[in-house]
Amino acid sequence: MRVGILGSGGVGQALGDGFVSRGHSVKLGAREAGNEKARTWAAKHPGKASAGTFRDAAAFGDTLVVATLWEGTENALTLAGTENFKGKVVLDVTNPLVFEPGRPPRLALGHTDSGGEQVQRWLPGARVVKVFNSVGHAHMVDPRFPGGPPTMFLCGNDAPARAAAADVCKAFGWDVVDLGGLDAARLLEPLCILWVRYGASAGTWNHAFKLLRKSS
Repeated sequence: MRVGILGSGGVGQALGDGFVSRGHSVKLGAREAGNEKARTWAAKHPGKASAGTFRDAAAFGDTLVVATLWEGTENALTLAGTENFKGKVVLDVTNPLVFEPGRPPRLALGHTDSGGEQVQRWLPGARVVKVFNSVGHAHMVDPRFPGGPPTMFLCGNDAPARAAAADVCKAFGWDVVDLGGLDAARLLEPLCILWVRYGASAGTWNHAFKLLRKSS
């Protein structure tokens, strides 16, 4: 599989490492073709990874990942060329967070809308799946916790796209819960706030969510 990742920060690099480790080819995209972080990351995976612009990454990938800061997401998608997303599975890893000095982050969208739904509106021809938004990048791939594999919740309007995203999560070591339509992102994005609030209060970022089930 060819994977294009928009975003050269910790999230994009962590997921890129995961895809490369599973035998996929990855292009990490940034606003500038010479982005040092993207080029340094690609150099760690000779023959398996490359770096380029957002447009380069979007054109390259059969599967695409949006891993940008929310405030720059719309511009990144415009630079990437919305035509490059048509028909493709797009893993939306963003959270619509607003950061203000001295205050916990808050959601820019919520309750009656979500970042996932907004990304789908920006990319009307894409098959958007909200996923990987409720855990830190250090544990996105091969999460190891004493209680066993944590749970990755995902949602999207296209059932085959959700199944493809679930396969990625399982390959990366996650238990998966499919919540159905993309409106469920209205619940998943506040889950990120819960993850952050716990981390801030406990002074640790080594946590993830797990859904417990009983057989009867």
